[in-house]
Amino acid sequence: MHEDIIEKAWTDEHFRQQLHSNPKQALRDAFGIDIPDNVKIRTVEEQQNDYVLVIPPNPSKVNYDVNCGPWRT
Repeated sequence: MHEDIIEKAWTDEHFRQQLHSNPKQALRDAFGIDIPDNVKIRTVEEQQNDYVLVIPPNPSKVNYDVNCGPWRT
C-alpha cells in the first residue's frame, strides 16, 4: 500500500497536494483507508538532495504492531 500511495502522489498532482493539506481525507478518498482521529498523519516530501529517516516507535513502548500501522487490525 505504501508504494501505491507514493506512486499516486508522483502521478496525481491534486492527490499530492491533498496528501499534504489533509492526508486522512486524501487516503480515504483515494484508497478507502479510514484512519482514526487519535492517529496523527504528517507528510514530508523529500527533495533530490534530502533523505528523510523515519525512526518508528520502540515496539516495547507502544500497544500496536509498528509494521502494520496503528490503524490496522
